[in-house]
Amino acid sequence: MNGTLYIVATPIGNLEDITLRALRVLKEADLIACEDTRQTRKLLDHFAIAKPMVSYHDHNEASRAEELIGRLEHGETIALVSDAGTPLISDPGYRLVAAAVAAGLTVTPIPGPSAAMSALSAAGLPTDAFRFCGFFAVKSSQRRKMLEEHKRDDCTLVFYEAPHRILEALEDVSAVMPARPVVIARELTKMHEEFLRGTASEVHASLAARPSVKGEITLLIGKADVPEPDDTPVEDAIAALEASGVARMDAIKQVAKARGLSKREVYKLTL
Repeated sequence: MNGTLYIVATPIGNLEDITLRALRVLKEADLIACEDTRQTRKLLDHFAIAKPMVSYHDHNEASRAEELIGRLEHGETIALVSDAGTPLISDPGYRLVAAAVAAGLTVTPIPGPSAAMSALSAAGLPTDAFRFCGFFAVKSSQRRKMLEEHKRDDCTLVFYEAPHRILEALEDVSAVMPARPVVIARELTKMHEEFLRGTASEVHASLAARPSVKGEITLLIGKADVPEPDDTPVEDAIAALEASGVARMDAIKQVAKARGLSKREVYKLTL
C-alpha cells in the first residue's frame, strides 16, 4: 500500500502558531523532508519530536524527488516542510508534489501559517481579489517590467522582497505606480512585527531614515482605481467629442482606447 505525502505548514515566527494536526503528522511521519534540516531541527526539538530528516531544496529537488517518490510507493509516510510557512508558496516542493500526483499517490495539505495570507489579512487593503506574485526580480529593469505587466490589475498585489533590496523595490514601485497605496509587513508574528502604510515614496522615506532594514518582508500594493464603465452609446460618445472640436477619426481612436476596443470594432459599431 502506498504512503501519503503531507504538505505541512510550519510557523513563520511565533512557534505557538503551529497546529495540533501539524504536530501529530510530524510525530507520525516516517520521514520529514526539509528545506534546511538545521532550521527544522530547531522546530522539532522545541516540540520534542524525534524523526529522521532529509534535505529537500532548490539544488537537489530533481534527484531527491525521485528518491522520495520511491519511498512513498513503498508505503512510507512523508511530511514536507519548508523553513517557515506553507511549502511550495515561493518555496521548494512543486516537483515532488507534481511527481506524486502523476504517480497516483495521495497528497494531503496540512494548512497553517503563510506570510502572504497573514500580511493580506491585516494590511487594510482590499481582499476581494488579490494576486500573489512571489519574489520580486533582482534587477531594477526586471522589477519595473513586472510592475508594468500588473499595472492595470484590478486587485491587490502581494510580493516577497529581501530587506537589502526593499528600498530599491519601493523606488521602482514609486516610478511605475506612484499613486497606489503600499503596505510593508515586516517580521510577521515575531517580536518586532511591523506594518508601514502609505504611498511607495512615503514608505521608502520611512525605511530610508533607519540605519538598516532587517527581517522578512512582504510588500503589498493596493489595486488600481478602475473607472466606472461608460454606458454611453458609442456613436453618442463620438458625437460628443466631435462637438468639442475633435476630428471624427481622432474621436473614434479616443473612444476605442477608453473602452479597451480596437478602432475597427468602434467603427463597426457606428455603422
